[in-house]
Amino acid sequence: MKVAVVGATGMVGTVMLQVLEERNLPITELIPVASARSAGKQLKYKGKDYTVVTLEDAVKLQPDVALFSAGGETSLEWAPKFAAVGTTVIDNSSAWRMDPTKKLVVPEINGDVLSKDDKIIANPNCSTIQLVAALSPLHLKYKMKRVVISTYQSVSGTGVKAVQQLDNEEAGIDGEMVYPHKIGRNALPHCDVFLENGYTKEEMKLVKEPKKILRDDSFSVTATAVRIPTAGGHSEAVNVQFENDFDLAEVRSILNETPGVIVQDDLANNVYPMPINAHNKDEVFVGRIRRDESQENTLNLWIVADNLRKGAATNTVQIAEYLIDKKLV
Repeated sequence: MKVAVVGATGMVGTVMLQVLEERNLPITELIPVASARSAGKQLKYKGKDYTVVTLEDAVKLQPDVALFSAGGETSLEWAPKFAAVGTTVIDNSSAWRMDPTKKLVVPEINGDVLSKDDKIIANPNCSTIQLVAALSPLHLKYKMKRVVISTYQSVSGTGVKAVQQLDNEEAGIDGEMVYPHKIGRNALPHCDVFLENGYTKEEMKLVKEPKKILRDDSFSVTATAVRIPTAGGHSEAVNVQFENDFDLAEVRSILNETPGVIVQDDLANNVYPMPINAHNKDEVFVGRIRRDESQENTLNLWIVADNLRKGAATNTVQIAEYLIDKKLV
C-alpha cells in the first residue's frame, strides 16, 4: 500500500498522520505531500523521517490511495489527476460532496455504496459526520420528519490561523484577524460565507449532506451554525421530530449499541458530552437525551465530537480501511 497524504503539514493532515499511525494501516510507502513552499521539509511517521514532496511529484509516484486535506481548489484541480493514474482519492474538502457522480461516505452508515470504480470519494463535513452518526440508527427505527440543528463549533474548524487568533486574544496580543470580530468571550453566528438565502455554507452543508449519506430526502433539515471560543471539538443541539413515537429507554439502548457512539447522560452526576472531554477521541458522544414536551414524537439531543478526529482525519482513514477490508483498492 502506497499512501499519499496531501496537505500533510496542515492541521488536519497532521492528525491524519497521527491516526494512520495509531490504526496501523498496512502502509509500505508513505508519501507526505504539501504545497511547493513546504516541499523538502521533513516530518516524522512511526519514528522515521520523510521528505515532503509536491503534488506534481506525488502524482508521478502513483500512490494506491491519496488522503486529501488541502482545500477545495486543490482538490478540484488535483484529485482528477491522481484518479487518472489509478489512485483512489479520499477528499476531506467540500469540493466533491454534493457532486452526484461522487460518493459521500461515513463507513459505518453507508460504506456499502463504495465500489472499485470510485476513484474520488468525498468525506462529509465535520458537523455532518457527528450528526448522522447519532441520527442514522434512530432514523432507521422511528423515521425522521424534521431536524433542527444549532451548532457550537470550535475555532480549529476554521484552521490554524483561527486557533492563533483565539490564543492571541487570550494573551492580549494584537495579531492577524481571521474572523470579522473577536472570537474570545464571544459567539459568532457566522461559520463559512453567507449565501443569498441568508444561510452560511456550513449551514447548507448540514441541510444537504445528511440526505445524501442516508440516501433519503424525505425529511427536512434547518440549521444555525455558531463559532465559539473553544480550541477543539464541535457541539450540536439537535431537535428531531419522528413520524413514529419512541421510548426514551429504547433510544438510549439504540445509541448505546451503535458502533462509534457513546452515551453520556447521567444528569444526577453532571455527566453530559463536552468538547474538552471529546478531545483526541474518535467517538461521537450523545447526551441530554429528552423528549420535546412542546411537540409530539420529538426528541432533543446534545451531540459532541472532536472535529479534527472523527469529523475529519479519522473518518477519512476509516474510509481507506473499509476499501482495504473489502479489497476495493
